[in-house]
Amino acid sequence: MRRRLVVIGNGMAGARAVEEILARGGADVFDITMFGDEPYGNYNRIMLSHVLSGEESDADIFLNALPWYRENNITLHAGVRVDRIDKFSKHVFAADGRVEPYDVLIIATGSRSHLPPMGGVYAPSGAVRHGVFTFRTLDDTRKMIQFAHHEAHHDHRRKAVVIGGGLLGLEAAHGLQANGLDVAVVHSGGHLMNAQLGPDGGAILRRSVEALGIEVHTGSRTTAILGSDQLSGVRLRDDTEIDCDMVVVTAGIRPNVDVAVVSGLAVERGIVVDDQLRVMDEDDIYAVGECVQHRGEVYGLVAPLWEQAAVLADQVTGMDRSSVYLGSRTATKLKVAGVDVASMGLSGPERDTDEHIVFSEPGRGVFKSIVIRDNKMVGATLLGDHRKVAYLTQAFDQGLPLPEERLSLMFDLGSPGEEESVAELADSAQVCNCNGVSKGTLVAAVRGGCASVSAAMDATRAGKGCGSCKLMVTQVVEWAAGGAVEEDLAAGYYVPGIPLDKPALMAEIRARGLRSVSQVFAALAPGSVEDAKSKMALASLMKMMLADLYIDERDARFINDRVHANIQRDGTFSVVPQMKGGVTSVQQLRRIADVAEKHSIPMIKLTGGQRIDLLGVPKEDLPQVWADLDMPSGYAYGKSFRTVKTCVGKDYCRFGTGDSTGLGISLESRFQGIEAPAKLKLAVSGCPRNCAESLVKDVGVVAVEGGRWEIYIGGAAGAHIRKGDLLVTVDTPEEVTLLAGRFMQYYRENANWLERSYSFVPRVGIDHVRSVILDDSEGIAAQLDAAMQASVDSYVDPWSERDDPLTPGQFRTSLPLTVLPQVPVR
Repeated sequence: MRRRLVVIGNGMAGARAVEEILARGGADVFDITMFGDEPYGNYNRIMLSHVLSGEESDADIFLNALPWYRENNITLHAGVRVDRIDKFSKHVFAADGRVEPYDVLIIATGSRSHLPPMGGVYAPSGAVRHGVFTFRTLDDTRKMIQFAHHEAHHDHRRKAVVIGGGLLGLEAAHGLQANGLDVAVVHSGGHLMNAQLGPDGGAILRRSVEALGIEVHTGSRTTAILGSDQLSGVRLRDDTEIDCDMVVVTAGIRPNVDVAVVSGLAVERGIVVDDQLRVMDEDDIYAVGECVQHRGEVYGLVAPLWEQAAVLADQVTGMDRSSVYLGSRTATKLKVAGVDVASMGLSGPERDTDEHIVFSEPGRGVFKSIVIRDNKMVGATLLGDHRKVAYLTQAFDQGLPLPEERLSLMFDLGSPGEEESVAELADSAQVCNCNGVSKGTLVAAVRGGCASVSAAMDATRAGKGCGSCKLMVTQVVEWAAGGAVEEDLAAGYYVPGIPLDKPALMAEIRARGLRSVSQVFAALAPGSVEDAKSKMALASLMKMMLADLYIDERDARFINDRVHANIQRDGTFSVVPQMKGGVTSVQQLRRIADVAEKHSIPMIKLTGGQRIDLLGVPKEDLPQVWADLDMPSGYAYGKSFRTVKTCVGKDYCRFGTGDSTGLGISLESRFQGIEAPAKLKLAVSGCPRNCAESLVKDVGVVAVEGGRWEIYIGGAAGAHIRKGDLLVTVDTPEEVTLLAGRFMQYYRENANWLERSYSFVPRVGIDHVRSVILDDSEGIAAQLDAAMQASVDSYVDPWSERDDPLTPGQFRTSLPLTVLPQVPVR
């Protein structure tokens, strides 16, 4: 029998609770009815400041537009307030006279803006006077924009005063300034954002805000709003008066508990709930969100709302009756008036034994503060530099032991930077606070078919809030996809951050003599802004173009390329030494066995490329593992030439017609490690029986009768299956080497980033490739050969960095690794 579920409140908490219930099969159990004060679907309140500033339209911030409710068979009464609940007869009574029965009730009435006591707020009618605004709803925002535009288009520039210097107040000030107004912020606290920041951090934030042209008054309570018929200014506690035409009040919020009070429910500061989110002393009434008081705490941030909604859904659907909410450790990472701010836990020490590490650089607007107690991080504040936020959030959330070198918590001296620590974040770690998206949810989206960053963002809503998490979202998606992410390119740009296609980009790099990725951004990116998604592709392109003239910059590399090993799901690494053509020796095998035993390697596996893979190596052990192996890298991790697979060939096989092993070793020796837009896998078969699978490789070579060799290109045997196209049949191994190299160079110079040869060859056309490679139709054959030779000549074994790390923390980690079940080996 279906049950009746009624939800009072259609804001972020109420709608999220319903989404979680639907995800647990609630549509098969409940008939769902929702009431919302506002005549809309559910929208993201965090994004209202972006609407005010003009960065987003109001249509862009809806999480669930009205059609969503119909599609999910939800009855929504939009713009209808519920006045009271009869908990005995189990009915709710709405202001429009509607009476709705329920079996299960969820209260998600949220909060409202607080108007502190001061004169002149209200008109004689009792309504808030004209020119005074709160900043809480979409309608509030629309009215502010309309009023600001009217004021800004007078004959002289007009002014607004924002009362309250917390997060919302600073965002309101920034948005009003974007609408053409002069703005002053009046804050009663001793420093800005005093709920999140200590005095030192607040002082630096003030400098950054004032640098934007926003006037700041701290320690100043507003006592009156001035003007009789028309608003003319505000008066402060010290009798200072500030002239203005508009006042926005952002002096905090209060839980909306009126309906609960009237209905006789347990209310203190908020509606009192237990660990199951059930209203105290009630069986079938739950509450969630900013209206809730749990264990004495009331939360005004979105992250706790998401945690509460998941527990509530587990309880209501019976999916997991053991699920409980035990409170939230709040951590915020956002942009405030364009300034990066991250805050978690304590803003300063509270005990004599607390450690307090502080770095301050006011001229750059940078401030970092970390509070440590009993070797656990209990608080952190970062302004103007959020590169360590991922790592610090992980340490804060999980109470991890900290490195003795405390400065490494702030700087990349040994602990992971934000880019590296993405791989080591737990799946439960929250990446997007605004929409409650965890790393695990993003990874699942990628593995479910989202092939680009924008697709993953659309599927999960990650990065659709304040936007401060977009870099980390990108890094998680790239990590989940192993770097093979389809770029969201505009107008055929080779990389999204540079508005040029590949030929034009290469021409500009050559013409300007650019030698590093940062130089390319400085010279060619709009506003010289560096784009994280573009770095890896640019690094690969420039190394291919410039060989040993390229200036390597570590932040332009993916984690695999920084440490020259392939990161695994548990945060350890895979080490694959080179075995040219799949051929090894007693000495190599003995060395590999000794290294595996010495370092307790948990798994040894043969790869599809005829090599031995040592799996489960911690990052800090990598240099010693390579030193003990004393073998070159096998490039199992790179967007580069990787392997040449071979059969035994004519010396041993009774069907062999050519020395496939010798030619395979020769090819791998020549082209080892060269950069490419995507990985390159080769194979050489000693006869048409094709035991090395040459017909399905990027470049495949097959020995045929008469001592001749067929060269195939553009084959694939992975997620895509494609037989390669026959490029040509030649007489000698030397011709194979020359033409294979020429084709790979043509592919390197003309393929899109991450475009495998099996896509490139059909796109360009095999006839065209033949004309360029064989007939020199474009007159570039000699250039291609010379460019490939320059790359070959510049080869350096990347594992040589074991003796001279490029950064002190290149091979070090201070985060514990996830323990994965071991694969049984018999």
